[in-house]
Amino acid sequence: MAHLFESLTLRDVKLQNRIAVSPMCQYSSENGFANDWHFVHLGSRAVGGAGLVLTEATAVVAEGRISPQDLGIWSDEHIEPLTRITHFISEQGSVAGIQLAHAGRKASTYRPWDGRGTVPEAQGGWHQVVAPSALRFAEGYAVPEALTEDEIQAVVTAFAAAARRAGDAGFCVVEIHAAHGYLLHEFLSPFSNHRQDRYGGSFENRTRIAREVVSAVRSVWPERLPLFIRISATDWEAGGWDLEQSVELARRLKSLGVDLVDCSSGGNLPQARIPVGPGYQTAFAERIRRDAGVASGAIGLITSPVQADHIIRNGQADLVLLAREFLRDPYWPLRAARELGQAISWPAQYLRAAPDGAQAHMTVDLQRFDRCFAEHHAVMAERQRKGS
Repeated sequence: MAHLFESLTLRDVKLQNRIAVSPMCQYSSENGFANDWHFVHLGSRAVGGAGLVLTEATAVVAEGRISPQDLGIWSDEHIEPLTRITHFISEQGSVAGIQLAHAGRKASTYRPWDGRGTVPEAQGGWHQVVAPSALRFAEGYAVPEALTEDEIQAVVTAFAAAARRAGDAGFCVVEIHAAHGYLLHEFLSPFSNHRQDRYGGSFENRTRIAREVVSAVRSVWPERLPLFIRISATDWEAGGWDLEQSVELARRLKSLGVDLVDCSSGGNLPQARIPVGPGYQTAFAERIRRDAGVASGAIGLITSPVQADHIIRNGQADLVLLAREFLRDPYWPLRAARELGQAISWPAQYLRAAPDGAQAHMTVDLQRFDRCFAEHHAVMAERQRKGS
């Protein structure tokens, strides 16, 4: 029986435990570039013992950012500062992952402490947001422009290009964001997708872009590295995207090379009635894991070590993803190990404060480290040679 501190191997990547840092927007970038805030924010969670550290939603095109301050990976210039972060995370024995995203009709919005709704161009927003259909998310949001089929293909290509850059930057996991009312989720849900072409109407058509993005990313993402996708398992409203459709989508995406489905919910309807409570989304991960036959991740008000361990031990999910709890406590895995009586390596620099029996990190798994970075070094060397 697996438990929270048992390792998890997905393709050639081994997570030291089943604890992941969920993507959390930091609204701290300029022109999409990672900076010292991202280095400390993500690096400290690796020091704290998380098996997997995922970046915030990282935009594949500039106009796909949720806010003008979001992280981006739409150009090769974004690679270098991200490499510094992935290198540090790997040195701590954790695995670096990146969530690739396009915000669709929820793009160009204010960061939470600056207000709500669409940011005008004069304040750093952009002229037009896009979506499957010209239906705005809510009052105060821009009416989006419906994407043409050619523009849809450009989005698919942008996801693949971003995945290539993620590999160059040293990430070992890519997660595609298809949840929370952002672009790919907008296509899945009949509430936001009123198209009459091959990208709208039937389940087959509404899921087409998600399948195309997965195939395009998998075609450039190394076979030895795992691919995740985050979905909203339900819109929480009758007649919308629901769990039955999520299970069927997960089956199809597994056959296209997805290794884990990260199970969230909601985000596409501003007035949806969501029964929020501890572990309220775990049942989605359990159902998809069982019925689609694919590894799953559970997220949603998972805060206590016993709760997280219970999810893994009972086969409800293969991975637990913590968000706000990691904001409150970057070293949550170290505390959880002590509470659960499990062994975990403490950084040598912190060992004097560790409980009895804790072990320091010894050496980095250089074989794994080299695998993750070999392609990056080769690409950078070739670019340097051509530029000299």
